[in-house]
Amino acid sequence: MSNPKTNVRRAAVSALKAWANGHTYMDTLIDRHSSRNHLSREDRSLLQNILNTVLRNRRLLDHWISKLRKGKLDHDTRDILRVGLAQILIIGIPDHAAVNETVNCGKAPVRGLINAVLRRAILKRKQLLSDAEELAPDVLYSHPGWLYKRWRQEFGKANAIKLMQLNNQSADTFARVNPLVAEGAEALANSDVAEAVEDVDGFYRITGAMPHEWLNNGYIYIQDLATRHSVELMDPQPDEIILDACAAPGGKAVLAAAAMQNSGELVCTDSNAKRLPRLQENLQRLKVANASVDVHDWTKPAPADWHGKFDAILLDVPCSNTGVIRRRIDVRWRLQLESIDEQVATQMSILENALPCLKPTGRLIYSTCSIESRENSELVAEFIAKHPKLKLADERIITPFADDTDGAYAARLELK
Repeated sequence: MSNPKTNVRRAAVSALKAWANGHTYMDTLIDRHSSRNHLSREDRSLLQNILNTVLRNRRLLDHWISKLRKGKLDHDTRDILRVGLAQILIIGIPDHAAVNETVNCGKAPVRGLINAVLRRAILKRKQLLSDAEELAPDVLYSHPGWLYKRWRQEFGKANAIKLMQLNNQSADTFARVNPLVAEGAEALANSDVAEAVEDVDGFYRITGAMPHEWLNNGYIYIQDLATRHSVELMDPQPDEIILDACAAPGGKAVLAAAAMQNSGELVCTDSNAKRLPRLQENLQRLKVANASVDVHDWTKPAPADWHGKFDAILLDVPCSNTGVIRRRIDVRWRLQLESIDEQVATQMSILENALPCLKPTGRLIYSTCSIESRENSELVAEFIAKHPKLKLADERIITPFADDTDGAYAARLELK
């Protein structure tokens, strides 16, 4: 019977190969490979740690490989070395376990090479770690060079470096108390694992294992502090008719329903019908009583009976996700410069198709989890220029290095 620890390293290498060959996010692959290998909770945690460390430090690990082994490597061997060096040089797993179990991931012809490189890394560990401090920031903090250059131009060198550092740290877990369930506030206020966030009403930092009933009974919804800005700008009121156009999985819809006191009408749509069951389940679990769920692709025109219907529309549009790289670790490697322009075209299309659905006195909230001005303030200015009947009433630009939250953008547009 194979050693469970061996399965963890093999699962890590297998997950990296699957990730490189497709478009599946690493979170999904962690779940899949944990189940496939029947990993315990402890081993699943180790698998997640190894994979997150490899993806957060991919360029740095490849730099170290180049210092320890000259010549070409096949993809599988490189992934095995990434897994091994991540354990030895970053995570701090005992050397014997990191080397022996990782070497066993390779096929017989390359095990000697893998063993030699990993043992050389142990001997040169202090030098490798010391020399890394002199590397270019985008290599040291493992971000694509074009992205670092873009952020340096946008935010300045110091903030760009701080942003990359933050992206390589684990994000805190935050929960918003659900105002629609009375027991929630009392449960968190009396808990040792929930710490109220200063000056942000209703949000708690989760510092330990949560009781299952918090989620099962709808006491809380897990979401970052940055998610609140778009709903605050929208300022939903009781008895209004409100559209959450890109609603799945439902976190902002719950905030809106709570502000509406479960009255009026909340229409929740999403372009992907497969996401609707989870959206519906979340709304029901969180005791939202004024919502309906429908599928609609907002890159297409809205149904005629929605025209002029809504007091407020929330557009939490698809975006580059550059504000949430700390949580979505592999985004940095998926994102391409040209894909930002593709996102802008989609975002503009969604705005154009949603605008006719506002009442004459309505307000439209545009939001992203991006820190790209091209997707945010620049796009909004361009849209307003096309529609002089609109005005920018307010906007919030949230960056991780300035606000200590996820990055986000929200703008409130009003009809004059």
